[in-house]
Amino acid sequence: MGRCEAVPASAASAGGHAPWLARLALGFERRGGRSVLVERRHVGPLAFQKPLYPEGGHVCHGILLHPPAGIAGGDELAFEIRVGAGAHVLLTTPGAGKWYRSAGPVGCLDQAIEVADGGVCEWLPQEAIVFDGACGEMRTTVELASGARFLGAEVLVFGRTGAGERFDRGRLSLSTRIRRDGRTLWLERGRVDGGGALLSSPVGLGGEPVCATLLLAADEVDRDGAALLDACRRITAVDGEWAVSRVPGVLVARYRGPGSEAARRWLVALWQVLRPAVLGEPARIPRIWNT
Repeated sequence: MGRCEAVPASAASAGGHAPWLARLALGFERRGGRSVLVERRHVGPLAFQKPLYPEGGHVCHGILLHPPAGIAGGDELAFEIRVGAGAHVLLTTPGAGKWYRSAGPVGCLDQAIEVADGGVCEWLPQEAIVFDGACGEMRTTVELASGARFLGAEVLVFGRTGAGERFDRGRLSLSTRIRRDGRTLWLERGRVDGGGALLSSPVGLGGEPVCATLLLAADEVDRDGAALLDACRRITAVDGEWAVSRVPGVLVARYRGPGSEAARRWLVALWQVLRPAVLGEPARIPRIWNT
């Protein structure tokens, strides 16, 4: 673990906080036409609520739980998700995640997802709020076999905007890699410094506190890419700026704007187009998103 530039002791997370070291490993398989949970192991305060089947047995929904509700300096959290051949899993969270202020230690979140041939993983956590003074690292790695598909989204809110807070101190480092059969399709690394130039730069957040990304990795992106792009580009964000593009094997959608609700509405609208077109399933909103 590293350290971040210290913030005043009064802003430090929990003062005498003892870091959480937590890991959750989940495995899913296709059995008799159903996508079922076959492995669940956890250490520390990470949990999986239970398998849910609002669409019938072929798609398993799940809610990932972190009772402390946020990541503080020194915490190390890890998700390990394995989706077997032909299984279909949709994973989300019950509410906004948080990156708390730190007195120096860096909090880490590792997300490792592996999808076998013909499997589908929809990785759709709700937004994460990065407190002023937070110091964090988030790493996401997706390993896909031939014929596997991944649809993931991420919404980041820099500062508790409802309280008028801006992200003036701290940092958040981000890394996302998607590979198919060991070959890299998408690799992105970045770092957002509190009060840094990227927050106001026109090639960064442009002065807005919220950014969002949707990534779709599927064979259909190459085969039906023009039609998918056209359908997605017809969806506009009421507030904020957006763009949709693609590289070989991956469709990329970006948003920046004033609020997480606008970002979420735009991402959900994209998901409602892409899910039936690429995953072959109607887009039924998970009930937890409406609570």
